[in-house]
Formats: sequence, structure tokens, C-alpha cells
Amino acid sequence: IPGSGHKYYLQFTTEDYRTGEDAGSCLATVLYPRTKSPPVVNIKCTQAKDQKQIQEEDNRLYQKLRHQTKPIIGNNIPDSYGNIEPALEPAWALAVAGSSYIMWEKSTENLGYFMAQVKSAKQWLRGDDFIEFDYTILLHEIPTQEIISCHMRLTWLPSHPLKVKYFCSSENQGLEDGSGMESGSAAGVLHESGANF
Repeated sequence: IPGSGHKYYLQFTTEDYRTGEDAGSCLATVLYPRTKSPPVVNIKCTQAKDQKQIQEEDNRLYQKLRHQTKPIIGNNIPDSYGNIEPALEPAWALAVAGSSYIMWEKSTENLGYFMAQVKSAKQWLRGDDFIEFDYTILLHEIPTQEIISCHMRLTWLPSHPLKVKYFCSSENQGLEDGSGMESGSAAGVLHESGANF
């Protein structure tokens, strides 16, 4: 688009990160502006699961996290053999969802990102209904092959957008807010209290 940037039209399928099952198909347009800003994405997806099933999965994950008597604390998820301890799977599920906001905001036409590993995860037990985690995640930058470390704070309540704040070590700027605009789900990919950055 003259003066604006390049626009791409995409058709793709999605899968459940845990089971590999078909999660649906999507049509999207992505505009990479000439200015240094996140891509503008318009997306429409048809989900393989109905909304009630997604909400039930979200609620099961939420109840599991909400009723922890001790906070979940973990390191190196997955481990060097690709294994994830069952007790750490809820923390991993939220890290996958939260990191997608960071990857979306940092992506450019020439750079893409994948979450390589959760180096550390710590759940904060809160007095309200929200779930909160602090993470250190490693992003794999393509095509440079660099590994970028990011600190991410995530808060979540089912039927609400994930709230994600982050800072990546390769950046010389302050904390960024990557909160979603749409209601998010931890299923299928599956305020500040307690900690300082």
C-alpha cells in the first residue's frame, strides 16, 4: 500500500499446542507499517471447538490455578529433553498465551519470534480473583537465531483479555504493555502486587 507499508493476506490452520489436534482455521490480513510499530492484524477464525467447550477448559485451568495453596514455581520449562512436569503445565499454558502478545508486538516483516523456553515462572497468590505470574522467557528470533530474554508479568481471569507487561533484554526502553484487545483464552494454547521488576 503506497505510503503505508506491505499488506499480506493469509489463510492458515491452528492446532492445540498440547494435543496437536485441529483447533480451527483462520483468514487474516497483516499490514506492516513503514513506521516502527506493531503490525496491524485483522483476523477471523472458525474454531473446531465450540465456545462452551473452550470456556469449560478455561474454567478447569482457572480453578486449578486459583485453588493453589502454594504458588507454582518452576524453572526450565520444558527441560532440555522437551519434558514438562504435569504440575507446571498450567504455568506453561499461560506463558504460551502471554508470550504471543510479545511476539506479535516485536515482529516485523523481517523478524519473527518463537518462544523457546520458560526459564522461570512464579505464581503470585492474590486476594482478588485474578491469576498472576512472573516469567522469564526466552524468545528465538528468526532469521538471526538470537535468543532474547524477556521478563513478563501476566494477569488473567477467564472471559477477560490477558494482561501482559514485559521487558526484553535486547531493548533499551521501559516496560511495555501488551494487553489484548479481545477476550483471550488459555485453553487450546491453553494489579501489580508482590514483586518488583
